Amino acid sequence: MLLLSKKDIQKVFTMKDAVEADKEAFTLFSEGKSVVPLRTNIGAPKYDGAFLFMPSYVEDLECSAIKIVNVFPKNIEKGIPTTPAQVLLIDGKTGVVISVLDGTYVTQLRTGAASGAAFDVLANPTAKKGALIGTGGQAATQLEAMLAVRDLEEVKVYDINLQRTEEFVEKMNEELASYGARIIAAKSSDEAIEDADMIVTVTPSSKPVFDGNKVKAGATVSCVGSYQPHMQEMDSVILQRAGKIYFDSEEAVLSEAGDILIPLADGLITKEDFTGDLGDVLLGKVVGRETEEEIIVFKTVGIGTQDLVTAKHIYDKAVEQGIGTEWNS
Repeated sequence: MLLLSKKDIQKVFTMKDAVEADKEAFTLFSEGKSVVPLRTNIGAPKYDGAFLFMPSYVEDLECSAIKIVNVFPKNIEKGIPTTPAQVLLIDGKTGVVISVLDGTYVTQLRTGAASGAAFDVLANPTAKKGALIGTGGQAATQLEAMLAVRDLEEVKVYDINLQRTEEFVEKMNEELASYGARIIAAKSSDEAIEDADMIVTVTPSSKPVFDGNKVKAGATVSCVGSYQPHMQEMDSVILQRAGKIYFDSEEAVLSEAGDILIPLADGLITKEDFTGDLGDVLLGKVVGRETEEEIIVFKTVGIGTQDLVTAKHIYDKAVEQGIGTEWNS
């Protein structure tokens, strides 16, 4: 069994690799080639947390995986990841666990890459300005994914804690310098989204974190953070203004995401407003962006196929390059 830490994964796998893995995962999911039961979500209200169990199986890849990911937003105050996790990769021919991967980093990679895949497929090719709302454990890969798929000149970052925002921006300017974009701390969400072509929200907020009326025409918005029915970081106005609304999995989103469930219940949108899943766009079954001016919304909650495909590609590259620690019980 191969143990793969974050450092091991970073040696063999890039954000662009992760975006391509997510595209493959979404395509497999839309083709019905992956078995992905809806994830089990056990709330831990005492600590404002949740335990999530995400199994998946793809016969074509001859492997299965289960990710255990626990979401505890208050961990940010303790300086530890808000989503501690492990991924177990299982040989589909024998049922033997062949690898245990740092699930926190796999989650960060594939979750960032989901936005990256959506932006790659749906954002205006001429996009130059990005906005990121939230600086928690998922934020860095969301930012890198934006930079990996479009040649952005600047990204403005906003978080309710300005000091945390400034520290995050300083770190990202250092770590992501090779992309050549200016990363700037914004003092408000209005400032962050002003003139932004691509917007990511990645917060556990239960009230909208931006003003949907102030999003420019032609923008593409990826909402990542809301994963429970009471959470709503997306302003419902943006759904009403959107020309198209896409999902990683409509079924998964409608099982848990307040971003969509709340405006549906309030009658602000209907299911007729939904365009489809991103995998269907990749397969050519559903139309993508048609005009430069239309606003596009992508809502992602994550599907197990992403973990499986990402973990499988990381594992294959690690074996090929002799990276990781063998654990023989």
